[in-house]
Amino acid sequence: MIKAIKFSLFMICLLLVWEGLVWLLKVDPFTLPAPSAIAKSFVVDFPEYFPHLLPTIQLVLLGLFCSIICGVLFAVILNLIPVLNDYIYPLLIMSQNIPVIVIAPLLVIWFGFGLLPKLIVITLICFFPITVSLLEGFHETDKDLKKYMQMMGASRMELFTKLEWPNSMPFFFNGLKIAGTYSVMGAIISEWLGSDKGLGKFMILAQRAFQVDQVFVAIVWIIIFALIIYIVIEAIKRFVLRWNHE
Repeated sequence: MIKAIKFSLFMICLLLVWEGLVWLLKVDPFTLPAPSAIAKSFVVDFPEYFPHLLPTIQLVLLGLFCSIICGVLFAVILNLIPVLNDYIYPLLIMSQNIPVIVIAPLLVIWFGFGLLPKLIVITLICFFPITVSLLEGFHETDKDLKKYMQMMGASRMELFTKLEWPNSMPFFFNGLKIAGTYSVMGAIISEWLGSDKGLGKFMILAQRAFQVDQVFVAIVWIIIFALIIYIVIEAIKRFVLRWNHE
């Protein structure tokens, strides 16, 4: 609570400094609008950008779901079949070194302007933190407990489901929080590819019309979505891992 209050006060001071500098230096609003102008646009232009909010939310949630599926699947496969680590893990690392903004047009050429290329973009951005976090959780399993269960005749699947998987849950949620915040950015990038609705489309339209205040409004909503996702995941983590906190 205290940290939240300190951060809020810091943000208020930062916005006041921003407002003052724009006023003192007489900065052109087409270059950098003042926070007051952005706040006014946030309220006044709500009917204009409201239709773009829901498509972005839907895309973020669907993309994050696909990222979770892919991230967990890769981590489980690499954990249960360690020999594949030497072949698949380097490919996963390589996938993170390819600029998404470069590969995105290729996805449009291959799959068109529908939903699929957008989900692929979000998944490429978000699955990796989940995979890496889960693998770390699997590897951090207590070795003594593992040996004890093996001595008791536990099978490989029993070791995984009763020991490795529960042990990896705190790591999984840490990776999920990173992926959740990245998913909003991935959705915006995917909407730049070609979309009728969404905050990404709204940003492009505002930029072309030189309405910089509306561009900042879109950025504010992106931050809000990312914070909401982070808070929800943290709440789910605390609920699921009650035993860990206790």
